[in-house]
Amino acid sequence: MALSRARLASSTLFRSLLHRPSQFLSTSANESAAFKTAASGDFSSMMNQMFTMDLSSQIGSCMPLAMMRIGTQIHNIEIRPGQGGKLVRAAGTSAKILTEPSRSTRYCEIKLPSGVKKLIDTRCRATVGMVSNPEHGKKKLRKAGQSRWLGRRPVVRGVAMNPVDHPHGGGEGRSKSSGSHGRGSRTPWGKPTKGGYKTGPLKKRK
Repeated sequence: MALSRARLASSTLFRSLLHRPSQFLSTSANESAAFKTAASGDFSSMMNQMFTMDLSSQIGSCMPLAMMRIGTQIHNIEIRPGQGGKLVRAAGTSAKILTEPSRSTRYCEIKLPSGVKKLIDTRCRATVGMVSNPEHGKKKLRKAGQSRWLGRRPVVRGVAMNPVDHPHGGGEGRSKSSGSHGRGSRTPWGKPTKGGYKTGPLKKRK
C-alpha cells in the first residue's frame, strides 16, 4: 500500500514537470527558483494528502483492530498478535466489528460468517474488506474427472470392500461388526474411530 502511494506521488510529480517544460528548461536563476518553489509546494501538498488519508476506509488495508471503526467488514483476522491471519479466509467471506475498538479497551467483539460472536484482542491485525471470488461455493463440477484435476481422489465406503481391504468389509448385508475385530467402527488400519481405545477404569463385575 505504501509503495503504491509512493508511485502515485512520483507519477503526479512527473506529470507536473511535463506540463511545465519551460520552467524546467529555463536557465535564469529567477525561473529556476520559482520552479523549485512550485515543485516543493506540490510535493508537500501531495504528502499532506497521503498522510491525512483515512486508511480504515481503504479496502485491502491491513492494520490492528484498534485502528478500525465499528461496523467495518474485515477478513484474514489474527487470533493472537503477530501470529498471522487465521480466521475468515475462505472465498467470499467477511466478518463485522460489533463494538468500537480502541487502544484503551483490550478486546473487541467480532461477528464471524457463521454467526458466532468472538472477542479478539485489539492488537491483532486484520484486512479491510471481503475475500474475493464469492461465487466459488456455487461452482459445480461438470464431471468426475474435474475433481481429479483438483487432486481429490474417490472415497469408497469400508462396508463396500472385502474383508482383506477393510475391517468393515465382508459379511452378509451392511454390517460393520463382521470379521475378527468385533463391533464398532474402525479405521482401515483397525483402530477405533469413535473416541479411540477405552482407557478408563473398568466397571466392577457384580
